[in-house]
Amino acid sequence: MKIIPSDNYDVCIGEKSLVHFNFSDYSTLAILVDENTKEHCLPLLLAQLPSLSNSLIIEIQSGEENKNLSTCSLIWEELSKHNFDRNSLLINLGGGVIGDMGGFAASTYKRGIDFIQIPTTLLAMADASVGGKLGIDFSGLKNQVGLFKNPKSVLIYPEFLETLVENQLNSGFAEIVKHALIADVNLWNHLKETSFSDVDWKDIIAKSIQLKNKIILDDPFEKNARKQLNFGHTFGHALESINKYRSNLTHGEAISIGIILATKISYRIKNIRRSELDDIIYHFKQAGLPYSTKSMINNKLYKAITADKKNINRWVAK
Repeated sequence: MKIIPSDNYDVCIGEKSLVHFNFSDYSTLAILVDENTKEHCLPLLLAQLPSLSNSLIIEIQSGEENKNLSTCSLIWEELSKHNFDRNSLLINLGGGVIGDMGGFAASTYKRGIDFIQIPTTLLAMADASVGGKLGIDFSGLKNQVGLFKNPKSVLIYPEFLETLVENQLNSGFAEIVKHALIADVNLWNHLKETSFSDVDWKDIIAKSIQLKNKIILDDPFEKNARKQLNFGHTFGHALESINKYRSNLTHGEAISIGIILATKISYRIKNIRRSELDDIIYHFKQAGLPYSTKSMINNKLYKAITADKKNINRWVAK
């Protein structure tokens, strides 16, 4: 097992990661799942940790369109109905939606109870579960309401990846590529030279988290250097917003297109060479990531970008 220390919590990666955390410190436990993680991941978790079998199971509907106040109300109602006190723990078992919303619900229930993240998608393992960003969508806008709050731990059990379909792996791979492009040319070169089917996910997830972790430790509240991690996200979140989260476009696929759009702008303003732009587009194509930006720029996209939470005085954040 590999342990990466972060800001007052550990990120544990490997087959023994699930037994690293002391659940006995808490009066009551709840596990937040959706219909997919309840079927495919919860049995794996309970097989590794039979002591969690008496936990309250809170099931919500999957999908970004359900990351809202109504679903938070359901979570709060379940916690209240079962008399969860401030020494309770919420275990978020799922992808980015579960982690974002579960962490937000825990951090606001009775002014805050502890939570841990057990990510089950590549995107959540390599990116979303680390860094303390929590939130929900509001009024059609991505992550419009939220806060910064760290989990007590992040437990990454790579075997959960075996439950994923291919486009969900691609979705997470986009965030790994983002980390490489902004912070580690050696990792970018390694990814370019490695067939997708031959990737050592445990190693790549650890490298991706280490890159992100270094940035967030230097800038936990996104005042300066952490803004780099938004590479591709202004366009990507706008694409998700105008599609109302109901298309076949995953978060990672939206970020892939956002990275290409941002890179094209960098080329237009002469921050990168044409060869660098072509190299990124070529390898996105080779990896099966979306790379075409035709018909992406329109008034709906511009309107969604101007409503992005990172904007200041109506200027679009970098």
